Formats: sequence, C-alpha cells, structure tokens
Amino acid sequence: MSRVRIVVILACILLAVIATAALIRTKKTPKGPAPNAANRGVPVLAEPVVARDVPVYLRGLGSVSAFNTVTVRARVDGQITKINFQEGQEVQQGQLLVQIDVRPFEAALHTAEANLAKDEASQADAKLNLSRFTELYKAGVISQQQYNTQQSMVGQLTGAIGADNAAIENAKLQITYSHITAPIGGRIGLRLVDIGNMVHATDQNGLVVITQMHPIAVLFTLPEDYIPQVLQHMRKGPLSVEAYSRDDKTKLASGKLLTLNNEIDPTTGTNKYKAVFQNEDRALWPNQFVNVRLLLETMPNALTVPVAAIQRGSQGIYTYVVKPDYTVEARVVKVGVTEGNVASIEAGLKAGELVVTDGQDKLQPGAKVEVQQRGNRGNGAANASGAPGS
Repeated sequence: MSRVRIVVILACILLAVIATAALIRTKKTPKGPAPNAANRGVPVLAEPVVARDVPVYLRGLGSVSAFNTVTVRARVDGQITKINFQEGQEVQQGQLLVQIDVRPFEAALHTAEANLAKDEASQADAKLNLSRFTELYKAGVISQQQYNTQQSMVGQLTGAIGADNAAIENAKLQITYSHITAPIGGRIGLRLVDIGNMVHATDQNGLVVITQMHPIAVLFTLPEDYIPQVLQHMRKGPLSVEAYSRDDKTKLASGKLLTLNNEIDPTTGTNKYKAVFQNEDRALWPNQFVNVRLLLETMPNALTVPVAAIQRGSQGIYTYVVKPDYTVEARVVKVGVTEGNVASIEAGLKAGELVVTDGQDKLQPGAKVEVQQRGNRGNGAANASGAPGS
C-alpha cells in the first residue's frame, strides 16, 4: 500500500469522526430559549425602609489626659530609709510613700527645745530683776540707764524665746517633710529612687510620679464649624461622649463633655474639647489615642436605609425601589445624616418600601428583579417571601 493511499484513508476516518460528533451535539442541544428564561428577573438583595431613632454624632481624634499628674519630690535633704509603695499601686491622698532619715531633724528639735527652756529661765530671772529695779528706780537708788537696760534685757529674752519657738516649729516641719505622703490619690508609676539614696530638695527628677486615673479626661478636636451647634446643645444639658479604640470598633468608655477651648487654632481651623470619664474599669490610660464620638442629638423616628442602597448619578442621589410587581423604580431621595452603615432619608421614601442594596449595576428603571435572601446572592435562590411594600 502506497503512502498516499494511507494518508487518504486516515483523512476519511477523521472526517467521519468529526461529522459524528457534530451530529451528537446537535441532538443534545435543545432548540429555543430556556424554560421560563423570559420570566426570570435580575437577582438582587433588598431591605425595607425602617423608621427608628438615629443618633447624630460628631467624630474627632483625641488623646487621654490625666486629670492630675504629680511628680513627688523631696522637700528636705537626707537619706531614704523606707519606701512604702509598690510600682503600679493605687494610693490614697495622704498615704505614706517614702521616709527620709529623721534623726538630724529630731536632733535639731531637741536643740531648739533646750534653747527655749534656757531662754525662758533667763527671761523669768530678768523679769524678777526688772521688778526690783522698778522699786529701786522709784526710790532714786538706781539710775534711769540701769532701769532701761534691765527692760531691754527682758525684751531681748522675749525675742529669743520667740526665735526658739520658731526653730521648734521649723524642726517639726522638717520631720513632717521627711515623711513624704501622696498629695493626690492615683496610680503610682515606676520608682525613680531606691532605699539608701541621698535625695535633695533641689533634685529635678523626683521620687515617683502619681497619675490620677479616676476620673480621667480626653482632649479631642473638631472643626470650628461645629462650635455654634455644640454650644446650642450644651445649653440644653450635658452632652454624651464615647471613646473608641484606635480601629474605631471597640467602645472603651462613656463620659460627658466638660468644656471647649476659648480660642480656635488658626493653623488647623479646629477647636479643642475636653470630656470627663469616670474610668472605673481603667479602660483609658494617659496619652492613649482614641476615636471620640460626641452625641449632638437624636433624631426620633427617622426613615433609614442601608448606605449601600444610596446611588449617585446625573439625576442626583437616588435609590432603586422594588415595586409590588417586582420591577424597580429609580427614585430621587434626599439623604440626611449618615451614621455607620445607615443613612437617614428626609424625602423620597416611605416606611416599609423595599430598596435594592446589592445588584444595582445590572439594573435600569423598569427592570424585573428577583429579591434573594441575604447570603444567597448569585446562588439562584428563590424570591424572598412577601411582596414589596407589603
């Protein structure tokens, strides 16, 4: 058999196989459109218009600030003999923290008391002599100069007694200063000195830092345009403030607006606000970064829709409304306040109407839709029960 004949036979076999496969596909492929294809709508997700209270928040960035921070310093010179606190401990006002060697001040006290006793004895003797000199002066036995000198001696001893009393008070004050107590209640920081160290009243670093944690303040900024609104609502009562974490997802604490600064920062066009938080659970720490939400007011029974339902086009802001016959209408709406994933509607919608929240890119006015259950988008789920607007 020649090579040409073999090639012809193989070509015939290949053509027969191709023709058979084409015939099989023709038999399996149904003719005409799929059943109910004309009646099937565009799959979308929709949610009803709901009337509810909508809070109006002003949002800003802030940092936590301690209400009071005190660096405890020594007021006398001496050696530390005792430390009565643990780092991180909560202390009360007046609680003993550090004790300085008190012996030098006690010795000074004893010296001043001894000088007082000596001067009091000398004063008593001088007063007796003065009484004698008075009688002798009246009798003309002594001169005026002797009498005046004795009077001066009594006055000098009186002054010396006053100085002794002042020295005693000073020595007692030094003893008091050697017992260093907490000037405020709060949380102790890291210890800056150890037992045995010499401290001086002129030291700059101090012994320890106390930070008041309860209550605590938060300083935050808002644009200057909000000042009139905030002042207007502050006249009606205290405004609530909420502090959130850095990712703005976790609520840390709730407090009240205390005041706002009396001048605007011209470089940023913002103003500072101060809020106070009880912080009983110590959720806020000084210098912590927080997101702040100032509750300005609450709009009662406002019509709301998911933000995903709001669309913007050449005709303005609109949303697709699902009508009872499962066709959609592009309706222009007026959006009020947006809070999170919810937007309030001031005009254009009624409570109970269905608005499309997903699938708008495939819609046009009058298009037929198939409202699906959430989570079944694109899986051919059945229509949601209930007619739109019912």
